[in-house]
Amino acid sequence: MTDAYEIADAARTATPKFGDERATLTAFLDYQRDTFAWKCAGLTTEQLRARPLAPSTLSLLGLTRHLAEVERGWFRNVLDSEARPGFWKHPDGRFAEFDVDDADPQEAFAVWRRECAHARELVAAAPSLDVPGHYRDAAGEQTWSLRWILTHMIEEYARHNGHADLLREHLDGRTGE
Repeated sequence: MTDAYEIADAARTATPKFGDERATLTAFLDYQRDTFAWKCAGLTTEQLRARPLAPSTLSLLGLTRHLAEVERGWFRNVLDSEARPGFWKHPDGRFAEFDVDDADPQEAFAVWRRECAHARELVAAAPSLDVPGHYRDAAGEQTWSLRWILTHMIEEYARHNGHADLLREHLDGRTGE
């Protein structure tokens, strides 16, 4: 994946028309990641922090930080059992990824790219898509297969790419798939 500020439409990951399940799922996830980076490309810090769709407080920078947290949560914590804490938290422990007034885009995109790269490594090393990931919370232990996690991540990115489409169009009129 190229730098989030420089990605062009042609640089997005190609998805196979025919391929095994792992190749198809990972290509679709990378395509969604690349699409998100493309939606953020060429914007200023102020534009990335902007919340142009009132009353929503969504911003592209907040979505970047959120997606870094989602990558961390599902791949490091659930699939790899790292129990890694969140990157952006308030002193009281609440997540702060959407609090972007003073957030640094370079830092956010670096964290997001690092988490995506680590996720790719974990997926590539998994012996099968049936590898389980576990998470324990107040409701007890829950288990998901790598297949489910990849499918969920595609859904997560696709949903947020819809948000990014609307944000980008309001910021500078740029549209596109």
